Amino acid sequence: KTAYEIVSRDWSSDVCSSDLTAVSPEGRITPGCLGLWDERTAAALQDNLARARRIAPAMPVCLQVGHAGRKASSEVPWRGGMLIAPQDGGWLPLGPSALPHLPQEPAPQAMSAQDIAKVRADFVATARYAQAMGIDAIELHGAHGYLLHQFLSPLANRRDDGYGGSLANRMRFPLEVFDAVRAAFPADRPVGMRVSATDWAPGGWDLEQTLAFAAQLKARGADWIDVSSGGLTPAQKLVAGPGYQVPFAAAIKQATGLTTMAVGLITEPQQAEDIVASGKADLVALARGLLYDPRWAWHAAAALGAAVDAPQQYWRARPSGQKNLFGAAA
Repeated sequence: KTAYEIVSRDWSSDVCSSDLTAVSPEGRITPGCLGLWDERTAAALQDNLARARRIAPAMPVCLQVGHAGRKASSEVPWRGGMLIAPQDGGWLPLGPSALPHLPQEPAPQAMSAQDIAKVRADFVATARYAQAMGIDAIELHGAHGYLLHQFLSPLANRRDDGYGGSLANRMRFPLEVFDAVRAAFPADRPVGMRVSATDWAPGGWDLEQTLAFAAQLKARGADWIDVSSGGLTPAQKLVAGPGYQVPFAAAIKQATGLTTMAVGLITEPQQAEDIVASGKADLVALARGLLYDPRWAWHAAAALGAAVDAPQQYWRARPSGQKNLFGAAA
């Protein structure tokens, strides 16, 4: 097995739909989702990380962390994805304002100043657990309608205090979380952030605001920005197609010079290569493509004439004409 197979198999289950590693129990998307908030959850992750390290000891590992906010306490998508009531094993979600994600759902609890301070501290605690485990990098999840994105978007944030209203106020909490995690995580290990560049909905978060947010992240020492979109409102009018989010990444890279990651229906090796080679983004990330094909990187190496490290048991599996595809395992 590759290290990816160990991580993807053992950090998922039929009750998990993790889009992030939660910083607290109430920050999970579903009751079965991945989290890192105490010694027990750290031990569970450490066991899987140790097995991955034995397979690929030189492979950097980045942990994406976040809080689901008003999208927490949900069923997995294949069971409807609706909020789970506390009496049915769920909990009361938190949000910047008492506005539900779906009109038919109950409203989340609007966060108090104490709630904001606690969640910020939860992010810091998770970063410190990640450091102790030997995690190489952290990505804060500020996209897809989760808590940090909820604070950014005027469609979810109707606060009238210092965390709502103006763009500067709506950016305040996500930037505070970034600053706190950056200060808590070792300076020689990178920290980045994932964002939704647009809500795809009138009156919502958009590219212009994302550019301002990216500039603030760069000024605070962010090592990269991972550019996705959508996820905040069911009213979104998303127009999808191959590489449909790449222009957002390209615009941020051009405007800020921040190291930028492109995502979204990037499925072919040459497609990914062209994005990076053309300068539209510095990195390309895949998720569903790797779930569909855990050997995607090997196939890309074969297609693009590159080499990969692999255990010797796999060397005889290389395709005809690919003599230099596999090398010694790291």
